[in-house]
Amino acid sequence: MATSDEIPPAVEPATVRRQPSVWERMRASGSVRFGGAFMLLLALIALLAPWLGTVDPTLFDAASRDLLPGKAGEIITLEGETIAHVFLMGSDSFGRDIYSRVLYGTQVSLLVGFFTALASLAVGIFLGLFAGYLRWADNLIMRFMDGLMSIPAILIAIALVAMWRGSLLTVIIAITVPEIPRVTRLVRSLVLSIREEPYVEAAIALGTPTWRILLMHILPNTVAPLVVQGTYICASAILVEAILSFLGVGLPPDIPTWGNIMAEGRPQFIQYPHNIFFPGVFLALTVLAVNIFGDGLRDTLDPKMAKRV
Repeated sequence: MATSDEIPPAVEPATVRRQPSVWERMRASGSVRFGGAFMLLLALIALLAPWLGTVDPTLFDAASRDLLPGKAGEIITLEGETIAHVFLMGSDSFGRDIYSRVLYGTQVSLLVGFFTALASLAVGIFLGLFAGYLRWADNLIMRFMDGLMSIPAILIAIALVAMWRGSLLTVIIAITVPEIPRVTRLVRSLVLSIREEPYVEAAIALGTPTWRILLMHILPNTVAPLVVQGTYICASAILVEAILSFLGVGLPPDIPTWGNIMAEGRPQFIQYPHNIFFPGVFLALTVLAVNIFGDGLRDTLDPKMAKRV
């Protein structure tokens, strides 16, 4: 029989397993690390292109046309001086260094991808918030978005570029417009579910202004899906820019882009495949890295996918 002097043993509290933070999940994701590292490498190449490139990508010499990779030739400088040069990736039909042109093309592709994603997200968020929260604006905005989505994106881009003179800003706008409906529909679907949450209803009951509800209660809860969507838009924009340049309706031919390089090498692809091979490899690896990075973000930012990971 237990006496009153006996003290029951202490019960140890159950240990609570700490859930890893978003940053820790991102660091542990191989897709995020691989895709992010490759994208960082491309950003460094774009920034250091003037120093990594061996010559100006617009310099040429007729005597050095269609040289194979690693062959030596000559380049005429802007001062009219002829210098010896080794073409690491060969030369095109104008005698220009493909290596330097591919490096400078990285600048154009990353600029188009980044600003297209940024612009389409900004406009899509604005329209999606109003379409999802204000019922009177829903039909008006979404019917217009449905009309845009009924037209192939590449046709819209070609039409917009044809209306204005080809420039970097024109290409970005032309690629952004077809992406806006996709972002708008995503934001609208998120808002339709978030606005039914108790904290939103409480804010409405307290008389919180509509703009404050949208910015402080609804918008922060749409960030994670939109970040993932932005990576896919970036990859798509890089690919569409190359298609437009390849078709001759993108940036002017004198601007070194991966699409322009491949378009100029298309007539001689059988004899000199390096004109298309090297920019094509850069294009494929860039789009692949951005998509892998986006998949990693989706797995880490989505709570359901994060539990599986």
